[in-house]
Amino acid sequence: MDFRTACEETKTGVCLLQDGNQEPFKVRLHLAKDILMIQEQDVICVSGEPFYSGERTVTIRRQTVGGFGLSIKGGAEHNIPVVISKISKEQRAELSGLLFIGDAILQINGINVRKCRHEEVVQVLRNAGEEVTLTVSFLKRAPAFLKLPLNEDCACAPSDQSSGTSSPLCDSGLHLNYHPNNTDTLSCSSWPASPGLRWEKRWCDLRLIPLLHSRFSQYLPGSDLCRQNAFQVIAVDGVCSGIIQCLSAEDCIDWLQAIASNISNLTKHNIKKINRNFPVNQQIVYMGWTEEREQDSLQDRMYTPKFLALRGSSLYKFIAPPDSDLLDRRKHCFSVQSESGEDLYFSVELESDLTLWEKAFQTATFLEVERIQCKTYACVLESHLMGLTIDFSMGFVCFDAATKAVLWRYKFSQLKGSSDDGKSKIKFLFQNQDTKQIEAKELEFSNLFAVLHCIHSFFAAKVACLDPLYVGSQATASAAPTTSGTSKLKYTT
Repeated sequence: MDFRTACEETKTGVCLLQDGNQEPFKVRLHLAKDILMIQEQDVICVSGEPFYSGERTVTIRRQTVGGFGLSIKGGAEHNIPVVISKISKEQRAELSGLLFIGDAILQINGINVRKCRHEEVVQVLRNAGEEVTLTVSFLKRAPAFLKLPLNEDCACAPSDQSSGTSSPLCDSGLHLNYHPNNTDTLSCSSWPASPGLRWEKRWCDLRLIPLLHSRFSQYLPGSDLCRQNAFQVIAVDGVCSGIIQCLSAEDCIDWLQAIASNISNLTKHNIKKINRNFPVNQQIVYMGWTEEREQDSLQDRMYTPKFLALRGSSLYKFIAPPDSDLLDRRKHCFSVQSESGEDLYFSVELESDLTLWEKAFQTATFLEVERIQCKTYACVLESHLMGLTIDFSMGFVCFDAATKAVLWRYKFSQLKGSSDDGKSKIKFLFQNQDTKQIEAKELEFSNLFAVLHCIHSFFAAKVACLDPLYVGSQATASAAPTTSGTSKLKYTT
């Protein structure tokens, strides 16, 4: 059996979803190998008409035994319409196939009852006659009390002949002398003809969460407070599932383990593709989300999500998975790399602001290089300690650290290419001015990133020196639009 197939989890179940400030409502979760689907119930037309949901008009007749065969809860006193909470088996409402538990009653025989109290709707239904026409719409996010079972002790009206008052928290039955042992047959000849539309209650997609590089948490954001039997899943693009509330701790753990297994499989597969481009000693061992505790205990947010990648002997820390096409939906962004290799990500409001920052970085780079003129780094050549000076006037100068004797010297214009191992070694390709031959020079540095950073800065300043229009020129900027139209800049400082 294929390893990935054996480890992939597929799981389906019903939970509650807390989305914003709304009361929790019932959803179905379906976990596939690369996506988590969150679905809510809806009543849709499936009779060949365009896929839609909306209001339905249903006409049913009152039976001598069983009445309308439905119960209701809710009302304007709870800021919701009255909702069908129960449909009796083999009664008119159930056999019509057009009414569903969760349908909000909007009109009764043309009377608008959207804002009526529970008892008022009960009375209208009692007085509706032998035939009643209901306009209904499925209430996808019904309050939790609509799921309460029938309470025998509360003051509900169990039948049309009851003299008691009805309660919006309990099922108000509309059955007319219904008795479970009655065996009267039901005649369908008096039912109104269907207009040709067929309706079904189905689970429809509410939210789709791609699992690659997504993260999940049981904790309140930034804190060490754990939610009870609940969690949320956040996709790499920021789409959040909302708070998923499970029925039990065991159910919650089962869901978390299944989601974690699929995320892990996707991560391993992605790592395998990335590692094809690296030698064995530079390959990524693992990467994934963690939460880092802030050093300052006075901060309100004690924990912050961080994406870690373990590569060779190094641990890399990111605020988001690296090499993503777009970190977020902001349009005008730029990143800055410090000399230590830290990536900082910023955004501005306008494209003109981005241009101003671009010019400022170019000018600052030029002025700083012009000020320091040269920079020297210790390096190793064939086990001998050497020094490499990057000089604004002379170019590259390599010398013996002990004797100060110059081994080789090249101008900036002679550098025709370079490559590095991403760790410590860099190979320069210089062109000999006399022979025009390419000469390779390989050096090893303790801080390769700082050397590359310096070389790039000096080259930028050299171009600016030779062409003053370079400073502040947008034509030579490293800004480039992405496929989504987002402008990005990247600088080293």
